[in-house]
This record gives sequence, structure tokens and C-alpha cells, in this order.
Amino acid sequence: MAGRKNPFEDLEEMIERMSRQFEQSMGGDAMSRLGGGGASIDVADRDDEFVVTADLPGFRKEDIDVTLRGDHLQISAETERETEEEGDEDGRYIRKERRHQSVNRTVTFPEEVDEENVAAEYRNGVLTVTVQKLAAGSEDSHSIDIE
Repeated sequence: MAGRKNPFEDLEEMIERMSRQFEQSMGGDAMSRLGGGGASIDVADRDDEFVVTADLPGFRKEDIDVTLRGDHLQISAETERETEEEGDEDGRYIRKERRHQSVNRTVTFPEEVDEENVAAEYRNGVLTVTVQKLAAGSEDSHSIDIE
């Protein structure tokens, strides 16, 4: 009985492998395809830096939070808007709409990055984050100011 292998180890390994393959086959966009709060992103590898571009229309700069921890860049944004519109001169109808929108995406870089050398810019609904590559990183989390 001592030489017998635990059958659950094989099962756990298979589930982990399937999960990794699923994420890869979805192109890193699994959350948005499954109805989660995803944003369309591009990740470019430019020699000594990574450039992440995220489409975030309808958000203000204050609504967006960008955090880098190790090789994981997290982009999250949340906004709530309410509009009220009155109708004809008799005021027979009122339309009131509420909109809540949230986005959350995490990018994992294939190489270590310099957590101290990161820039973020938000213009016309597009967030661009530039992260310099590094030979060795740290485990601290850093919040990134958006210009």
C-alpha cells in the first residue's frame, strides 16, 4: 500500500492543465467572453518595455485604478451614472436611467518588470501603460498615477 499513488493528484494536475489551456485558448480575454467585466486590451513587447493599451470608453481618469505587483498588472475601473430627462411641456413623462459599469483585467508579463519605472496615460477613452523590463523584480505592490 505504501507504493500506491494518490489518484486525486492526477485529477488535480489534469484540472490545472485544462485551466491553463482554457485561458491560453481564450487569448487572455476569458472574463469578457464569459460575461465578466473585461476590457479590450493589447500588450506589445517592445525590446526593453511592455506597452499595455486598454479601451476604457465612458470612464473618467478618477474612475481608473492601475496597480503593478511583481509581473501582474491589474487595471480596474468603476463608474456609476444617472440621467434624468423630462418630456413634453405638460411634463407627462419622465425618463430616469442608471448605469453602472465596471471593468477588471489582469495582465501577466512573461518577463520580470521594473515596478519603479512605470508610466500610465489616459486620453480619449484609451489607457496606455508602459512598463520597463527588469532582470530582477520585487514582491511589493505599487499603485500607478495616471496622467
